[in-house]
Amino acid sequence: MDLLSELFQQAGLRRKLLNLRHIGSHSALQFPCDRSVGLHVVMQGTVYLHAPALDQPLQLEAGDMAVMARGCLHSLSSDAQLQNVQPVALADHWPGPSARPLKGVAPNTVISGAYQFWHTPLHPFFKEMPDWFVLRASESANAPALQHSLGLLQQELTQQALGSESIVYGLLDVMFVLLMREIMQRQGQEQPCWSQSIQDPQVQKAVQALHQDCARQWTLEALASHAGLSRTSLAERFRKTMGNTPLNYLRTVRMQKAMDALSNSERSLEQIAQEVGYQDAFSFSKVFKRTLGVAPRDFRRQDAQDRTLAWRIA
Repeated sequence: MDLLSELFQQAGLRRKLLNLRHIGSHSALQFPCDRSVGLHVVMQGTVYLHAPALDQPLQLEAGDMAVMARGCLHSLSSDAQLQNVQPVALADHWPGPSARPLKGVAPNTVISGAYQFWHTPLHPFFKEMPDWFVLRASESANAPALQHSLGLLQQELTQQALGSESIVYGLLDVMFVLLMREIMQRQGQEQPCWSQSIQDPQVQKAVQALHQDCARQWTLEALASHAGLSRTSLAERFRKTMGNTPLNYLRTVRMQKAMDALSNSERSLEQIAQEVGYQDAFSFSKVFKRTLGVAPRDFRRQDAQDRTLAWRIA
């Protein structure tokens, strides 16, 4: 599994297509985002994006795509000023293209998805995500895969064909991952971060090794040898590109994997401890609590309780 796909899996990514929304005059929609990344694709018309991170509303046109970071409260409106705000519930279910064809509807139409990471992800990629990211329609010419996906999405929404709902879900997922790639590429050009680190072939090789076998008792020397570098060179490249040390990063990988195992399996703490590189449950629990501020058993118990909440995506 590639690195980005593994990050999504271990962070517990779940998604729901919130709806195909028609934003009428003098109205606005507020989106749930406490634990979700929001994706909005403007299919037609003009809408305005409002968020605390924005000094002023951001105008979005047909073909523009916006990604809002986890926890970033935001709204979409038909006007630059917020009026008649209507909350959008995660319980909403899209009835499918045949129920709301795109032709002949309100001038402002947006399709939105929620990509939920229930537990706060530990991995630096998620912490380094910008509060908001917009890819303009004019920029998608430089991203042919996104442009093609947008065209297919438009086609599926304007026709009433069998299987369209499945295709729309799939296309939105494709666009979400492609936009994550765009974010990674741009972040990697700016400052030390995880996205920049994996652009260094030797560092990427080391990072992949830690993900593929986090249970191994890695030493800096063994990891450097695997990457074809000296210990000093590897440590310096990690510091320069990621702003972290190799062994601190290993702990993050282990804890993220442990969170996934605690949430999605009934394996014992001893088993999970060994799977993520600790000799026993005691040493694992100590590191887990120091990192997350909660003991593994309490984390698992709270997770089980949270599964009954209506706004948690199954």
